[in-house]
Amino acid sequence: QLRLVESGGGLVQTGGSLRLSCAVSGRGRAFSGYTMGWFRQAPGLEREFVAAISVSGGSTDYADSVKGRFTISRDNAENTVYLQMNSLKPEDTAVYYCAAEDGRYHFPPPDYDYWGQGTQVTVSS
Repeated sequence: QLRLVESGGGLVQTGGSLRLSCAVSGRGRAFSGYTMGWFRQAPGLEREFVAAISVSGGSTDYADSVKGRFTISRDNAENTVYLQMNSLKPEDTAVYYCAAEDGRYHFPPPDYDYWGQGTQVTVSS
């Protein structure tokens, strides 16, 4: 069982930047064996995919809406995945969740096994 804890959310103005972190802990498979992803959910909307990173960090995938603005990365030594968000827009306002997939799918995975509790990102206009 994994525990995922997001941090780094907050209030930022349009055009600003935030860096989200997701610290992973738990027993069993090492962090480096999990594909990691970020998702977000705005009020009244369904949860949507934002970005994913492969176990080695060599492959990444992004939603079209964030390409060129967001960067996902991971530090396998620190059991942490990051989401650098630049040029933020009001439509990026949402609760951001990180997720882990145990490697049973080819990258990018269609489903994830573990989820964090989320961190709020609010972008003011």
